[in-house]
Amino acid sequence: MGKPTGFIEYLREVALEISPSDRIRNWDEFHLPMPEEKLRQQGARCMDCGTPFCHTGTVINGMASGCPINNLIPEWNDLVYRGLWREALDRLHKTNNFPEFTGRVCPAPCEGSCVLGINNPPVTIENIEYSIVERGWDEGWIEPIPPTKRTGKKVAVVGSGPAGLCAAAQLNTAGHWVTVFERADRPGGLLMYGIPNMKLDKEKVVLRRLKVLEEEGVKFVCNTEVGKDLPAENLLKEFDAVILCTGATRPRNLPIEGRQLKGIHFAMEFLSENTKAILDRYKNGSFISAEGKDVVIIGGGDTGTDCVGTSIRHGCKSLAQLEILPKPPSERAADNPWPEWPKIYRMDYGQEEAAAKFGGDPRVYLTTATKFEGDETGHVKAVHTVQIQWEKNDKGQFVPQPIPGTEKILPAQLVLLAMGFLGPEQPLLDALGLDRDARSNVKADHGKYATSIPGVFAAGDCRRGQSLVVWAFNEGRGAARECDLYLMGSTDLP
Repeated sequence: MGKPTGFIEYLREVALEISPSDRIRNWDEFHLPMPEEKLRQQGARCMDCGTPFCHTGTVINGMASGCPINNLIPEWNDLVYRGLWREALDRLHKTNNFPEFTGRVCPAPCEGSCVLGINNPPVTIENIEYSIVERGWDEGWIEPIPPTKRTGKKVAVVGSGPAGLCAAAQLNTAGHWVTVFERADRPGGLLMYGIPNMKLDKEKVVLRRLKVLEEEGVKFVCNTEVGKDLPAENLLKEFDAVILCTGATRPRNLPIEGRQLKGIHFAMEFLSENTKAILDRYKNGSFISAEGKDVVIIGGGDTGTDCVGTSIRHGCKSLAQLEILPKPPSERAADNPWPEWPKIYRMDYGQEEAAAKFGGDPRVYLTTATKFEGDETGHVKAVHTVQIQWEKNDKGQFVPQPIPGTEKILPAQLVLLAMGFLGPEQPLLDALGLDRDARSNVKADHGKYATSIPGVFAAGDCRRGQSLVVWAFNEGRGAARECDLYLMGSTDLP
């Protein structure tokens, strides 16, 4: 370690951002680059601790603790401190195919388990990761590296989201011919249409990496839904192996009175149409607009936050975000010790923007919707809500119970349901005759990824359920390794 006393000498500093009141005027990314001297100081804060929990990637109480793809964080922190940026990039790419994505959208479980974070602000791992890879692009160090040999084996990857892209990249490196099928008009899956442009720029960041993959030999076939536009059995006939990376795209519904009213949409419908409109320069088709409307978002998490930021950029009239869980504490609770992910109150970018425009955090905790009220045209005009408290039922399970006398009516001409996802869509899995688990996900053991059909593997959210982008990276890389082993009898993939 180059600076044994760095964590004592330097305070945590994060990259500056364009102010919320300014950035809501456009769809551009709003993080500003940090000077190299500051980045080297932040790298120096890494402690060279005996057990670097930041890259362990374990799961504690259902949440990631440390990096699921086991990034060599202490190594590249030290290299940044010493100004060895090219070497830092090489270390980063050993475990992460696309650090420019995780450096922008990952919630950084690595920082939640940083040893320094026990009694001090943790190392700014995510910003250092972002800075390393962007330095690599700026310097021209990231170039297409096609494999020198081809095995002659053909692999189909269904879905071009984070798991599919990692699987494709790894299998192409091993020399296989990889074809990625995507039902949307552009590749990228969740990275393209599920995450708003201000968080992850599509043309400057996503397409930049996709172009490299294409030049390395990966083939993308868009506007093709396997099982509909292309018979599922054709994959089994035409390819030596198949990896399913279709995601968990069945949204959780809210079947209360008035659900059939116009103006009530699933969050992903709202977000994906908006991104497509931006990329098409608003020339083709329409999108769901929040302009001039009272917006109610039901659900928290990243998707709810993205709906907040998108609605504000549209120019919504008012905004409320209903959260059925209680407001988290400002510091770790006794039952949430390090190195678990800290379940503490924080304002994400969307809530910061809402506070700048409307004067406060839009989230309303311990509250649920009970009814949607419509106008004479069949369009939603209000959401009826009630506060709840969590109580144990006769089975010992905590369930929400309404509190009488706390009912409210919120005006709403646009309601967005952001309550998570139930699992993968089933038609393709039915067509292939795959076994499912109790949650309707593709049945395949973690670490093996093999489904009930020989030569067919599954990775990412369609196997594990809704999760983080970085877990999709973990699974895509793991499925590629197992697929390579299946095809060749041995594998050198990590």
